[in-house]
Amino acid sequence: MGYFILKYEIFHKNHLYISRENEMQNTITPRPFDCTTCLFRNVVCHYITEQEFDLLYKNSIQLKFKKNEYIMKQGSKSTHIVYLSKGRVKMNFETNSGQNIILTIANAPNLLGAAIMLNDGINIFSIIAIEECEVCLVDINILKSFILENGQLSLKLLEFLSGMFKDSIFNFISLAHKQVNGRIADVLIYLSKSIYQEDRFKLTVTRKEISEFAGCSQENVINTLSKFHKENIIKSEGKYIEIVDWNKLFRISQTG
Repeated sequence: MGYFILKYEIFHKNHLYISRENEMQNTITPRPFDCTTCLFRNVVCHYITEQEFDLLYKNSIQLKFKKNEYIMKQGSKSTHIVYLSKGRVKMNFETNSGQNIILTIANAPNLLGAAIMLNDGINIFSIIAIEECEVCLVDINILKSFILENGQLSLKLLEFLSGMFKDSIFNFISLAHKQVNGRIADVLIYLSKSIYQEDRFKLTVTRKEISEFAGCSQENVINTLSKFHKENIIKSEGKYIEIVDWNKLFRISQTG
């Protein structure tokens, strides 16, 4: 994707939310990311020409975000969708009462925020880095023009996006029908299998974020993790968690 050095005012004129704090802290990569192995490029180039991709390239923005920085802000208007090329993010929804709910957590590579194409460009939720991330901001209008001309590209991008929405739906089913033990078990399984892809992993989310993902209090998370540790279902050492007994964890998940 293309590389541009853009000031805050340019982002503001384009309705792309980046806070003043992010302007000071956000690091624009000193050189373009390597696009040769980019999953997004390899997918779309099956359906558009190199010349068409070059148009996307020249109208895209490459940025790095630090942990806890907003990539997109709920309620703001955007002219770009996010291709996450490196790192992990959370999709955060803030209720009218100010409560934060984590809809899902996503790994790179991933295409995020495409729901704004169906919502007049308004971000339905926030996308926040939970560790250092590299992203390409892809111009919505150019991508839309390609989608309108190519049904196969449209289907492929929908396939690209479906995983994130599936995870969000399953999380809400868990919240609606399971007790705290089942919710925490589901979060641990998801983090281990889908996010960190290890039995033993270092958490890049806090206990508070786990509580927002599981729909319970931070105290519930701390007590449940301690209980799982004592029952030798997991080993919890600081930021590291190891799944020791998968059978018990799956059983807790199923019985809720």
